[in-house]
Amino acid sequence: MTVTGAIFILLGLVLTGGGAYLASLGGSLYYLVAGIGLLATGVLVFRGRRAALGLLSAILVVTVVWSVIEVKFDWWQLLPRLDIWFAAAVWLLLPFVDRRLGKQEGAADVGRKALFGAVAVTLLVGVVALFQDYHDMHGEVPAENMAATGEADAAGVAPNDWSAYGRSGHGDRYAPAAQITPANVGQLKQAWSFHTGDFKGAGDPGEIANEVTPIKVNGMLYMCTPHNIVIALDPDTGKEIWRHDPKINRDAKRYQHMICRGVSYWDVNAPSPGGTPSAPAADAAAMECPRRIFAPTMDGTLIAVDADTGAACKSFGDNGVVDLYKGHPVKTRGMLMPTSPPTVSQHMLVMAASVTDNDSTNEPSGVIRGYDPVTGKLVWNWDPARPDETNPLTEGQTYVRNSPNSWGVSSVDEKLGMVYIPMGNETPDTWGGKRNKNGERFNSAIVALDVATGKLRWVYQTVHHDIWDMDIGGQPTLVDIDTPRGKVPSVVATTKTGNIFVIDRRDGSLVVPAPEKPVPTDHVAAGDKLSPTQPFSALSFLPDRPIQETDMWGTTPFDQLACRIIFKNHRYQGPFTPQTVGEEGKGAIISPGPLGIFEWGGATVDPVRQLLIVNPDYMGFQERLVPRAKANAAGGSGTEMGLQPQTGIPFAVEISPFLSPLGFPCQAPPWGYVAAVDLKTMKKVWMHKNGTTRDSAPVPIALPLGVPSLAGMMTTGGGVTFLSGTLDYYLRGYDVRNGKEIWKARLPAGGQATPMSYVSDKTGKQYVVVMAGGHGSLGTKMGDEMVAFALPDGVAPAARTARAHQAQ
Repeated sequence: MTVTGAIFILLGLVLTGGGAYLASLGGSLYYLVAGIGLLATGVLVFRGRRAALGLLSAILVVTVVWSVIEVKFDWWQLLPRLDIWFAAAVWLLLPFVDRRLGKQEGAADVGRKALFGAVAVTLLVGVVALFQDYHDMHGEVPAENMAATGEADAAGVAPNDWSAYGRSGHGDRYAPAAQITPANVGQLKQAWSFHTGDFKGAGDPGEIANEVTPIKVNGMLYMCTPHNIVIALDPDTGKEIWRHDPKINRDAKRYQHMICRGVSYWDVNAPSPGGTPSAPAADAAAMECPRRIFAPTMDGTLIAVDADTGAACKSFGDNGVVDLYKGHPVKTRGMLMPTSPPTVSQHMLVMAASVTDNDSTNEPSGVIRGYDPVTGKLVWNWDPARPDETNPLTEGQTYVRNSPNSWGVSSVDEKLGMVYIPMGNETPDTWGGKRNKNGERFNSAIVALDVATGKLRWVYQTVHHDIWDMDIGGQPTLVDIDTPRGKVPSVVATTKTGNIFVIDRRDGSLVVPAPEKPVPTDHVAAGDKLSPTQPFSALSFLPDRPIQETDMWGTTPFDQLACRIIFKNHRYQGPFTPQTVGEEGKGAIISPGPLGIFEWGGATVDPVRQLLIVNPDYMGFQERLVPRAKANAAGGSGTEMGLQPQTGIPFAVEISPFLSPLGFPCQAPPWGYVAAVDLKTMKKVWMHKNGTTRDSAPVPIALPLGVPSLAGMMTTGGGVTFLSGTLDYYLRGYDVRNGKEIWKARLPAGGQATPMSYVSDKTGKQYVVVMAGGHGSLGTKMGDEMVAFALPDGVAPAARTARAHQAQ
């Protein structure tokens, strides 16, 4: 009893002290009251008084009532509010403890009965909560959508192939193959796997990641590794056919990332929108490398290799290499990092690149360039800081340093002759007092350029004067949407803010309204000025209300209390809260944070069923601006978390996830979902929390809380959508009709890559393939394994029956 009493007193002191501090910040008084009650209970236990039973029962009942008032019957919200109290009550009721609490006071023993009653009430509330669901949205796609037939405009991609990062230049990540259906997906088995042999080296940055989505075309599967080794595989066996190692410069000290999301394919004999190949037949026959793989490298080059043999295409650029640093005013190795593949049209390669995030104002330009796919000659350049000058630079000219860049994958409509660029920001991200006036209109925008000339056709900005790193990382998806006035050729852009912007891709007009609404502009950092309004799309996954103190989470009342204190110590005014110049432990809560509700995975669209399917995440961050003198004394992290130097502006920024002292998210779960939108009505159809804590919690327990995912989804003609990017190591399959998880397979490492699917040219078998290689900055297990799944022989139904099954 001495030990029990001492523990109660110690916990009561912590709760009382923390509760008093929270109350002084204007937070809940509950913790102060409960702490005093626990202190008194501990003293009574220490002295062996049975009155401890009655007092603890009162604390438990009050806690239950308070918890239900705050969070209703939300099981995962109730658990950290009640677990310690429930365990303490059960402990005191155990016979070998109970008999040491003095003599029974009368036959009734009121205190013991009261505590039994409080435990029973708590159990009852817990049982009721187990059957409540406040987070999932249940629904079914209309039968009309599910029964739809017809072919999607795949921009010239053969039905069996996946010939670009998003399958085609439209970026819909839709495979029309229909062998795998909700009825048979449970029988998917691993067909083969391939190890690249490319692992993190001693000098590599922390954020090394295997984010590659392979492409299947020309009878081969093509992929790249984090160190930009290009590999061709047999699609049926996973056996290596060839590899090309560009032997990149790995000595740069300033690499923030080591990532390759994919490669691009070009075939001289592929028909152009006009129906003719890019070169006359005689020239094409004699041409070196008539089929090419184009790949970016982390040390700032674009390489071309023969798609048949892996040999360098020496007639392209300088012996198969184009130097992307050419024309840049800043040439420091490692500061220009093309992580995404170029966008390929029949007559143009469109290339962009990321730069070092939040490092300085002395960065390479964000110029977008168009190259001849045959010679590698620069045809045009579009620099957001000089948007009207697209002719190639003359000798001695340079692009504008630090203009807004694009680090994601672009999409192309060859019929309209436009390429659609998802724009990032002029770095640094968190203060914009000195930004380029011309470039400012292109930050966090969808930009449509003429693919032949690079001339600006239209621009739509999704965030004005972005100081929250709400840049657009996901590939815009091109889809013709059924509307009452007929099909509208649209571009669908997911964003970190959770807004999904649906735009007529012909002229940049909105298909879905996005009215401007007021946002906070007070407490802005000195020298900066914010936009008084921001666009809010009518199609949005932004939460219905801002974060509140009652949303704070934890595994126990103690780390939940710590999260409440952190929340109250930081400024938060909802979305677009400006960063605050603060002392240690104080700043602003930024939610959505820099990882956003939608990241580089974008969306998948079933153009036949008119469905958009996404995987939104909800994780806030803490950010504070640090005055230059203090920042210089502290130094910077050189990564995307911690203290970011941001030299050249008055402030550095400190960025960290919004976590409890125990390392758990302070925001209550779910943190990750899968969801679908009917594009005909622009209404959400279903939304379900997704993923478990099996591989991210200190103890490997698979709690179904719904965890974040990083990467995109892929959907198929058979009515199954796949996702591998969750923090637990699974590839999952979902029924597109209702979003229910209907299959999963354990992966050997983190699957932070977008899956893809194709059909074998030899056997007619459909495969689903994903890279399980992990992600350094997320902390998922690293690996090097590409894994393919397929149905056993004799299982797959005829493709024609798949849609009939889905329509039932």
